[in-house]
Amino acid sequence: MQQHEVTERDVRLARERIASLVTRTPLLESRPLSQRIGAPVYLKLENLQDTGSFKIRGAANRVLTLAPEDKERGVVTISTGNHGRAMSYVARRLDVHAVVCIPEGTARNKVEAMERLGAEIVVTGKTYDEAEDGAFQLARERGLSFISGYDEAFIVAGQGTVGLEILEDLPDVGAVLVPVGGGGLISGIALAVKAAGADKRVIGVSMDRAPVMYHSLKAGHALRMEEEETLADALVGGIGEDNQHTFRLMQELVDDFVLVSDEEIAEAMVFALQEHRVVVEGGGAVGIAALLSGKVPETHGSVAVVVSGGNVDLPLLFDLAQGR
Repeated sequence: MQQHEVTERDVRLARERIASLVTRTPLLESRPLSQRIGAPVYLKLENLQDTGSFKIRGAANRVLTLAPEDKERGVVTISTGNHGRAMSYVARRLDVHAVVCIPEGTARNKVEAMERLGAEIVVTGKTYDEAEDGAFQLARERGLSFISGYDEAFIVAGQGTVGLEILEDLPDVGAVLVPVGGGGLISGIALAVKAAGADKRVIGVSMDRAPVMYHSLKAGHALRMEEEETLADALVGGIGEDNQHTFRLMQELVDDFVLVSDEEIAEAMVFALQEHRVVVEGGGAVGIAALLSGKVPETHGSVAVVVSGGNVDLPLLFDLAQGR
């Protein structure tokens, strides 16, 4: 599979493979959002995974498909938090040593979560792209298997299982809003959703501060951009100049792409807490932000919003809530 194009069949195989490690998360009806946009809205609560984000799906699928000798040597990855936490969790469950390379300034609560799970944490750069370069070097020096957080077929297929669950719970879904960083989540979901009907829309959402995938799609090729601070820190980083899967899949399968501001993301985080008692991190709240700000193109039928993670620093969330 690693040498051929990832397909909807790979997503279905991933679901069987990862079932013992992954939670089937609920689809929660949001009546306040439904009233605002005049259509049924449902929240896919990936923040309820054991690791607090959807990333466990791809991590489980990738580690489970490693050769025995690769598991013995260990794995290395790059992360600003959620993917690293997922890799740490899966590696511990499967008795595989995990090294997580992080950029400077990675949120301390996310670093501590990875450390508690037994991962070896190495700071390998000031930015995500620099840290990724460092991870490649470490993989060569120590013979570790490098695992991308987004641009690997097994990762994309694992993340796509979110889409299968949405389709089962909401067969008539008209549109799915998905947070976009490197594109692994939306690519997998789009494979599943578009296989169920070409008329079902898949809409990407990201922050407006250095959204690399958005500008890469506009340019027609992968770009590197200077990173900017944002509440949606889980979506920060590049897409890889030699991107193999997610850029092409987004070109082919994603219907629209909208950007939201940090102010709109903060409003969405507070909205989720106040209206649903749901803790959502900035990157996980961008779909809600897009609906609240009226930026989503008109859709037909019900709307599913992927709440991709809830690993937010709680004092930050409380500060945002108190300021409104």
